[in-house]
Order: sequence, then C-alpha cells, then structure tokens
Amino acid sequence: MKTDLLSMFPEELAEFCVQLGQPKYRGKQIFEGLYKGKRDLTEFSVLPKDFREKLSENAFIPTASIKRKLVSAIDGTVKYLYELHDGETVESVFMRYHHGNTMCISTQVGCRMGCAFCASTKAGLVRSLMPSEMLLQILEAERDLNERVSNIVLMGMGEPLDNYDNVIKFLKLVNNESGLNIGLRHISLSTCGLVDKMDRLAEEGLPITLSVSLHAPNDEKRRQTMPIANKYSVKELIDACKRYIDKTGRRISFEYALISGVNDSKEDAHELGKLLSGMLCHLNLIPVNPIKEKNFQRSEKNAIKLFTETIELYKINVTVRRKLGADINASCGQLRADDSNK
Repeated sequence: MKTDLLSMFPEELAEFCVQLGQPKYRGKQIFEGLYKGKRDLTEFSVLPKDFREKLSENAFIPTASIKRKLVSAIDGTVKYLYELHDGETVESVFMRYHHGNTMCISTQVGCRMGCAFCASTKAGLVRSLMPSEMLLQILEAERDLNERVSNIVLMGMGEPLDNYDNVIKFLKLVNNESGLNIGLRHISLSTCGLVDKMDRLAEEGLPITLSVSLHAPNDEKRRQTMPIANKYSVKELIDACKRYIDKTGRRISFEYALISGVNDSKEDAHELGKLLSGMLCHLNLIPVNPIKEKNFQRSEKNAIKLFTETIELYKINVTVRRKLGADINASCGQLRADDSNK
C-alpha cells in the first residue's frame, strides 16, 4: 500500500521523508505544495529528482476531479459530483451566506444507515473516505470558484461517526494553521445518533458543533424512518446529547425533517418540545426533499408555521432551514444516484 501524502500532518510527512533518507524540512515543502494545489509529484520542482522518483514508488497524491457541476440560477449555490481516484463518486455543495461560504461535504461513498428520507443511502455503503478525499472536496471547490471556504458542514453523503478515525483526522488537518486553517468552531458534524461514538467524540476536546438527526419525537415514529432507532432509543440518544453538552459546554443542534402526515402534527410538536425543553440546544426544522422511490412529501406551510409556534412555547430556539439550490437538487445523494443509473 502506498502512503497517502495528503492525509498526513506536517510532522508525519517530516518523519516519512526521514525514513526515505531525506531531511525533515522536505515534509514541510510537500505539505505546502499540496495546499498550493500540486497534485502530481513531478510538480514538486523544489524536491530533488531522485527523491521525487522515490516518493512515486512509495506514496501517492489522491485526486478528486469535477465530473459534474450544477449552479443554481436562484441563489448561486454550486453542487459538485467528484470522481475519486478509484472511479467512485461523491457529492458536495458550496453555499454562499452573508457570514461566509459554507461547504457541505461527504464522508463516505454511500451510507449504510438506511434513513428512509435520504437519497445517499439508497445503494448502501461502498466505502469510507480518507481524510484527503474530504479535504479535496474543499480544495477543488476553492480552486474552481476562486473563493475561500470559511465554514464546513459534514452533512453530505455518509455517516461521519461511522468513519470515525478518518473524520477526526480530517478535522485536525483542516484546522491546521499551515493548511486551510479553518476554525473548528466553524465546523458542524451531523450524526444520525451513534451513541457510543458521540460519547467518544465528547472526549476529543474539539469545539465543533454536533448536529443530531432526530426527525421524530418518539421511538415508534423514529423507527419508521431511521433503522438506527432499533439500536438506540430516543431516551438513550437524548441522554448521550446531555452528556455531550455537560462534557463540552457546546450547544447541540437537532435536525428534524418535516414529513407531511408523518411527524409534523401539533401533537408531535408538543412531544418534541417536552423532549428538548431545558437543553442547551437549537432545533432546525427541514421541510423534507421528495425522493422518487418514497411517497414522502414536504409539510404544508401552515403545518410548518403551527409546528414552529408550538415548539417556541417550550422556550426552544428554532429555525426553519432556508432551502438553497432548489433548482439543482442540492441535497446530497441525488446527483450520484442519477449518475449511477446512466
């Protein structure tokens, strides 16, 4: 197995260079070159030719080429379908906000969580992404658009905590001051509720925002759309959230996809309000995106308004997520699925 250079910290690169008979400072030269966009070892003219040849024998630089690019005529949101070095594809979405540019990235090729309202999981999990392949989604978008990404959301294809070690390394790499230097407080990680990994994440000491996909106020309704609910009950999940808040002091963001006639009644709102009342949290209501294979429909405007007003009775911070890229199906998984069916 060749070594993935883009998945390495500067100190790891330095040690790798020493192992190949070179001084430590060569590692810094490689790291800086990678973040300047060099994707072929022949481009590293600062390195001796014989060392470049030795590197080629022992290491590689992964790539992510833009296979498809869709730009919203409504708000300028950009959706990318990247082709990876092995021919697999993943999606990312670049969104512009007044507070800066946000990139929603994928952490896996596909997903095995099986959530009924998500297009990413339809074909199951193919493989997890390396730290470099997460970085490349940002680096290639920045190069393509000539704009800087200032915020990251790990909410694309895949379950981030199902690819735990690679995701943690990505977070530390993207935060490295010699690389992209994106602050951890500007990063959100979304999970469907892997309780054991949430407890582990709380011990990492990373000041990221944890977003928990809840989508139902009780076990019965959650099991209808989220297979993970068969492993962890709503009580177990909420208890894990409370432990995370106690350990980190960070507010948790709950995601709740509103599905017409499924989880959007006034009674659902009251039950959800009681469940989250008193917690250091924020609730994001997300009118669901219709999926071809499912009969789920987004909630009506009046139902969304009533649901929101009911939640507010419990003194919970709640917002209805603004839909960006509506004309390009900006939710992850749909573009890959369309491409796979060709």
